[in-house]
Amino acid sequence: MTLAVLEQLLMMVGFGVFLVSLILYVLRTSDVKSILVFWQATINFTKREFMINRVGLSMMLLAVIVRFCNHFFA
Repeated sequence: MTLAVLEQLLMMVGFGVFLVSLILYVLRTSDVKSILVFWQATINFTKREFMINRVGLSMMLLAVIVRFCNHFFA
């Protein structure tokens, strides 16, 4: 698997995992407004939702790092 494919895969899966955490929050609270005004710290994730959210964000961050490595070192 090349780094370009890994980068795309990490970004797409990470974004999907991130969306799952937001969907779980909305299903639990029915509070769509907090998702729409995300810059206001009104979202109260459960521990499970928080961990899913951070895994998704970490995967997307790793995809960006892989992209820089692929661009500068390949």
